[in-house]
Amino acid sequence: MRGIRSGILNLSLKDVDELYACYMPFVENGGLFIPSRKQFAIGDEVFVLLELMDEADKLPLTGKVVWVTPKGTSGNRKQGVGIQFPAESSQVVQRIETYLAGLLSSGRPTNTL
Repeated sequence: MRGIRSGILNLSLKDVDELYACYMPFVENGGLFIPSRKQFAIGDEVFVLLELMDEADKLPLTGKVVWVTPKGTSGNRKQGVGIQFPAESSQVVQRIETYLAGLLSSGRPTNTL
């Protein structure tokens, strides 16, 4: 059965380093890795409340699971899921990439790669 599974995911990113570690620019339309112990499958749709830095409002997003890092993965990777933004989330992607200006090509490790 497809659809929103396990309710709402919350992601609160307090600084640029956290945002960099979670952002997935290699995903079409952009995406975010969300640390979570909830179980999801590739293709599940989820609802996310995103808090960016010191912005007053949380951003409501829907997304599709495109990445799963299970518990116990080697390399000290956090358990969680990567969600792909829908095409209509381009304003959120622009905000994220503005925060990350100059860092996207740094090659530093992230929660996914």
